[in-house]
Amino acid sequence: MSQAKFLNRQALYLRPDPARVVVRPFKPATEPRDLNPTDKTRANHIVERVLALDLDTAAHQLDDVLENFNGRHRNLLETFEARADEMEDAFSAHSTFSKIQRQLVGAYFLHEYSFEAAALFNPSIVLHPDQSGAPEGGSRFILSLRGVGEGHISSLTFRSGTIAADGAVSVDPPARLASIPKVTKRIPGPYGDRVDVIFKPNEDISERVIFPITETQTNGIEDARFVEFFDDGKKTFYATYTAYSGAAIRSELLETSDFVSFRLSPLKGSAARNKGMALFPRKINGKYAMIGRQDNENLYLIYSDDLYAWDGGQPFLKPRFPWEFVQIGNCGSPIELDEGWLLLTHGVGPVRKYSIGAVLLDRNDPSKVLARSREPLVRPDPSEREGYVPNVVYTCGAIRHHDQIILPYAISDTFSNFATIKIAALLKTLDGS
Repeated sequence: MSQAKFLNRQALYLRPDPARVVVRPFKPATEPRDLNPTDKTRANHIVERVLALDLDTAAHQLDDVLENFNGRHRNLLETFEARADEMEDAFSAHSTFSKIQRQLVGAYFLHEYSFEAAALFNPSIVLHPDQSGAPEGGSRFILSLRGVGEGHISSLTFRSGTIAADGAVSVDPPARLASIPKVTKRIPGPYGDRVDVIFKPNEDISERVIFPITETQTNGIEDARFVEFFDDGKKTFYATYTAYSGAAIRSELLETSDFVSFRLSPLKGSAARNKGMALFPRKINGKYAMIGRQDNENLYLIYSDDLYAWDGGQPFLKPRFPWEFVQIGNCGSPIELDEGWLLLTHGVGPVRKYSIGAVLLDRNDPSKVLARSREPLVRPDPSEREGYVPNVVYTCGAIRHHDQIILPYAISDTFSNFATIKIAALLKTLDGS
């Protein structure tokens, strides 16, 4: 990473760990070349085979599964039972079966998924809702990260850490275990399902993994841009993210107050048909405000009276300098300073090289650009250019800490690190012409 003189890189490399796994539902694929089609599915066949086992054999098989997987997950028998509950149709043709057989059936319809085996990147940071234990003059934070595993499926995972008074960042070690949340409510809608989920509150924040839940998210929950939003004294954490179905993308919204329970909602409107939206941390002139990029090239300012509906928008920032000639986009929600809104941006240049820059916007009218980076703040360094996607540095959101910006960033779509930036020095580099 090449860096400006006022930027301090910290050696806190957060790398993907294939040993971190979650248990997910497994659905056997349908065989399209079945020469003897019947009314029964592969799931029916598996259930029949398990229920045909005598009780001693079934108990032995279940013990073997537990011996193999205990210590890798919490409450395995409870998980097996919950999966069996979802298989009621497959049990309906059978009048009797034991609890052990039922749990064993549940085990056959689950699989382990290494959710960050390939990459752990595109971080976003917010202050922790619980500041107890924060260092004097410092803060606790929550970091969100995009994990990528088998099949290039993206999920959302978290870390916690502290920022010292001088800006030094420390990241807590992740828990060994990981889990996906329980779905407590699902409301179908024309733009996708709205889903409420909850984790067990006694689990560490790093254990919580939000894996794709709805049809629009089938292949990924990507690039969550978190922001601490204030409205009439109420604080809510929102994150805009890209839902990827495998065929189409759209923007959706996640909300939480405690990082234990979450609501994931589709967004409607023309602006939500693309990716890379970022919400301002408060209303502006009585309206919600969002940065977006509807045309894959320029940045737009969008206002709305409805947090879940986003249409139109005014283009206010276009590629100007060589490092951003291909396209520009936001790198998270704007940060409010006395001088204006500081918006971190990414630019794409020759050989599809991604760099990070900054723009200063007017506080009362963010469509007015006061100054912008002539040169990137952060760009790929030749020593760190190799990875899942070479020649990329990227972030989904930074925060202010006293006179500094705390910037988590990803390198080559593979791993993540932190940097700190002196605000006054950064502002002096911005071009106001």
